[in-house]
Amino acid sequence: MRSLNWVDGGLELVDQTRLPQQRETLRVTDTRTLVAAIKRLSVRGAPALGVAGAYGVAIAAQNHNLGSDADSFEREVTELACARPTAVNLARMVHRVADVARRADNPAAAALAEAHRVEGEELAASVAMGRAGADLADQILGDRKLKVMTICNTGGLAAVERGTALAVVQELHERGRLDNVLALETRPLLQGARLTIFELAEMGAPHQLIVDSAGPFLLAQKAADLVVVGADRIAANGDTANKIGTYSLALGAARSGVPFVVVAPESTIDTDTATGDSIEIEDRGSSEVVSIRGQQVAPEATSALNPAFDVTPVDLITALVTDHRVVQFSAGDSI
Repeated sequence: MRSLNWVDGGLELVDQTRLPQQRETLRVTDTRTLVAAIKRLSVRGAPALGVAGAYGVAIAAQNHNLGSDADSFEREVTELACARPTAVNLARMVHRVADVARRADNPAAAALAEAHRVEGEELAASVAMGRAGADLADQILGDRKLKVMTICNTGGLAAVERGTALAVVQELHERGRLDNVLALETRPLLQGARLTIFELAEMGAPHQLIVDSAGPFLLAQKAADLVVVGADRIAANGDTANKIGTYSLALGAARSGVPFVVVAPESTIDTDTATGDSIEIEDRGSSEVVSIRGQQVAPEATSALNPAFDVTPVDLITALVTDHRVVQFSAGDSI
């Protein structure tokens, strides 16, 4: 699966809110449409958000003259960068491409070229992370078929192609080393049930779906040999923000002696954020919790807390796999 493509002067996104029942493409030629798509999760996943944001700046540079209409360009850059606050890749890539555009004689061409570079880097990163993660699994678990547990969606839909944590799963599958994948459904928006199961089926990998609350218990029952997850932001000390429910899995894995591995590109590491305590956690409001895909499941007027992410402390993380390195926290390594 590819989550997005640049086609004929615009960005085409797989609308992930429609999957798996429908495969629909959303064409974006203005930043207002892109910001709305990001906020409603039509495009999601830290690496894919970074690429989408990069192309969003290219669209803004196409639509506005940075000389006579610089204020409109800057306003749209800010709106793009702030569309999802927790995923550091989005703001980072938006500002990277915007800086290139501001310095260029031809801002639109320069912004588009830089956005293409961002996409190319993410594609290469997914391949590198998959290989490094599978190699790490060999190192810590030996040469045998593995049962893997994961949460949310970290495949090509989250990172243009292949993905982060799911790239490791795909690499293990291609090496003939995958016994089974247990995918958490990932409430409240069911990215695991809707998207990860969809991608696992597409790659022909053996898999089963489980409810979120079953994860720690099944780890205690030795139903998985390895937990692999993605990340939306990694603090300088290694604390990691990821989809809500990740912290529970980390606690269960630590209790059961199961390696817990975070897989994310270097661009997800935020050295300006000292620890996880400083990571802003997005609350997405009550509607996603009290209803499921538009169907009310709680009494009317019910209020809900809905943190989209949680933070896993570094002492619960066995290792971090990026496109450039493997940091084994359990062995005393640091970022």
